[in-house]
Amino acid sequence: MRGTLTLTWILMVSLSQVAVQSQYYSESLPYDPRPVKVTNLHFFLHETLRGKNPTVVMVAQANNTSNDNYSSVPVGTLYAIDDPLKIGPGDNSEVIGNALGLGILAGKNSTTVVMYLDFGFTTGKFKGSSISIFSRNPLIETERELSVVGGRGEFRMAEGYARLKNYFFDGTTVIIEYNVTVIHY
Repeated sequence: MRGTLTLTWILMVSLSQVAVQSQYYSESLPYDPRPVKVTNLHFFLHETLRGKNPTVVMVAQANNTSNDNYSSVPVGTLYAIDDPLKIGPGDNSEVIGNALGLGILAGKNSTTVVMYLDFGFTTGKFKGSSISIFSRNPLIETERELSVVGGRGEFRMAEGYARLKNYFFDGTTVIIEYNVTVIHY
C-alpha cells in the first residue's frame, strides 16, 4: 500500500511539471478600434394592403375558435412583406430599394406587430447594402421608434434606430416616413 502511494505521488509530481501545449494558442495583437460611422437615412415605405398587387400578404393565422379580442384580425396572424422604398411619398418617386420581412400581430388588441424587416438598397451610394430591423411596432401610434439590429455591406455590424411617422393611409395604401440613424463601422 505504501509503495502504491509513493508511486502515485511521484507520478502526480512528474505530470505537474509537464508543459502543456495547445493548438489554439495565438499571439496577441494590439487592439486597433475601427472608426465609427453614423449615417442618417430618410425615405418612404409604400405599402399596398389590397388590390391586384398587394405588398403585404397574410401567410398564417391562428386557429382561433372564438374572437375574444374583438378584432377582425386575431392575435398570431403572420404576414409576409415586400414593400418598395422610395425617395419621396409620391407614387412616381424613385424606388431606392425594398423592405422584405415578416410581421406577426402579437398583442391581444391586434394593434402591435412584432416585425423583422431587411431594408435592401438597390441604387445609390448604398446599393447592395441593407439594414435589419427587429422590433415591436405599435401601429396605432402616429410616431414610433424601431431598433436597427444589424446590416450587411456598408452597414455591416450596424446598430441604431428608426423613427417612423405615418404619412398617408386610405385603407388600401399606407405610406410611412422613415428617419433612420445607423451606427456602423
